[in-house]
Amino acid sequence: MATVLKAQKIQAAKADVKGKRKADDMDVDEPSEELVKRMKNKQRVLLLSSRGITHRMRHFMNDIEALLPHVKKDAKLDSKNHLHLLPELADLNNCNNTLYFEARKHEDLYMWAAKTPNGPSLKLHVQNVHTMDELKMTGNCLKGSRGLLSFDKAFDENEWSRLTKELFTHIFGVPPSARKAKPFIDHILSFSILDNKIWFRNYQIIEKDPLQPNGPPQTSLVEIGPRFVLTPIRIFEGAFGGATVYSNPEFVSPAAVRSALKREKGAKYGMRKLAEEESRGRKEGRKLEEDELAVSKVFA
Repeated sequence: MATVLKAQKIQAAKADVKGKRKADDMDVDEPSEELVKRMKNKQRVLLLSSRGITHRMRHFMNDIEALLPHVKKDAKLDSKNHLHLLPELADLNNCNNTLYFEARKHEDLYMWAAKTPNGPSLKLHVQNVHTMDELKMTGNCLKGSRGLLSFDKAFDENEWSRLTKELFTHIFGVPPSARKAKPFIDHILSFSILDNKIWFRNYQIIEKDPLQPNGPPQTSLVEIGPRFVLTPIRIFEGAFGGATVYSNPEFVSPAAVRSALKREKGAKYGMRKLAEEESRGRKEGRKLEEDELAVSKVFA
């Protein structure tokens, strides 16, 4: 009986060896090097604003939407105090980046640039906005074309500027797989740092001189628009909140600037009124007392 069981075990072991092959001998479909190197850039940006934006701010947002074909525009956010809802809106719209424009007092414009849902997020003050309709530049580019990103070398000098460069690369860099993107690169988005402010320009790439169309190729740049200047305020660790990673100590809010100007005007008004009172007091002090032999008393 024992010999029969041993024979059955030996036959079962042989069958397992015949039925199984080593992993090294099997043809396993491993990912090729080209697929590993070619990482898909799946960036989508949610673009929206708060209530109270003016017509110039709205035209500026339309210019940004025209520049970035991978942007998805959403309705205005009703409340400025519920920024924690923005990551949920981005998730619902299948977006991993958010550009949120916040208007205050119908004259100040702030821009939030954030990676959703985990952050980081950057708050900037938008100044010197000039839309395409205002500039009327001679440059032109195909709508939906992809643009090259050009960053100033000053972006590599500080921690906050390197983080800003990486964030802007994700937001303003149009992926080749975007649905509305055209397979052309005919303009450059330029970001420069000057006086701790970020200056944005958009240029068209011209490969031939328009005055000499049959001449040799001469690459030149012609500005298209829009133009704007960004002043960094704070960088937060999370999306639209969290710990402060960077704070700009030189930033002064425009409301504080207007308040200081009003106080200065009020101080000038107060000094003028004080000078009028002193002059009135001096005039009263120079008056002589009425004489007893005055005409009004003698012939009263």
